[in-house]
Amino acid sequence: MNTAISDTTFVQTDAADHPVVSRQRWLAARKTLLEREKELTRLHDQVARERRALPWVRVDKDYLFDTPQGPRRLTELFAGRSQLMVQHFMFAPGWEQGCKSCSYMADHNDGANQHLAQRDVTLLAVSRAPLAELLRFRERMGWQFDWVSSHGSDFNRDFGVNFDPDALSSVDYNYVEQPFPHIEAPGISVFYRDADGQVFHTYSRYGRGVEVMMHTYALLDLTPKGRDEDALEFTMAWVRHHDRYEPAAAKSACCGS
Repeated sequence: MNTAISDTTFVQTDAADHPVVSRQRWLAARKTLLEREKELTRLHDQVARERRALPWVRVDKDYLFDTPQGPRRLTELFAGRSQLMVQHFMFAPGWEQGCKSCSYMADHNDGANQHLAQRDVTLLAVSRAPLAELLRFRERMGWQFDWVSSHGSDFNRDFGVNFDPDALSSVDYNYVEQPFPHIEAPGISVFYRDADGQVFHTYSRYGRGVEVMMHTYALLDLTPKGRDEDALEFTMAWVRHHDRYEPAAAKSACCGS
């Protein structure tokens, strides 16, 4: 009887033994995964079409925001464009600094804004803290994107990211009643303004849905270790404000160093 000799070996990683095969076997496995990736891309495109087909809700409440240019209504935040994307940034009145995870999201905003503006989209952040607190933290972080304060308005509560501290045992977050640990929550909301200046709410997403703004996660998902969060107390326990990270020293000599 002929016995096939496997060309598979194993290399020890931080997680477990990992198979190491010939280039030919790797290519076959890669092509199999490619089909799954194409399925995911097609599904992503289909869901995006269904998202754009959602009905809209007219925004009739007259929200007022504090901005560096003075008080502005929601319709004035579009900066002359027809589409507005809002990052609901967790920063309550009296906090010393913004949420670490929301800051991780916001670290990606300035690069995206250069391109979003070319597609008729204005992206900015909204928080409940007074404007002076937001701008002080923005300066510390070196951000350039617009950040406005909804302090004193119902905007954050109406769009599902601010809760009564006495009712945290059951709040409506991410379209389901659930307990929540904080009075603030992250989210993304999208609005459309027509030629007459009327504003419509078209879409919001919460929970893990906000990862769409965390481009670093998409890159980590391509790496051998992935996000490497399984052993952490909670998934984003490693995240810091970017000016609070320890230097990421190389673990071994590389590239001539």
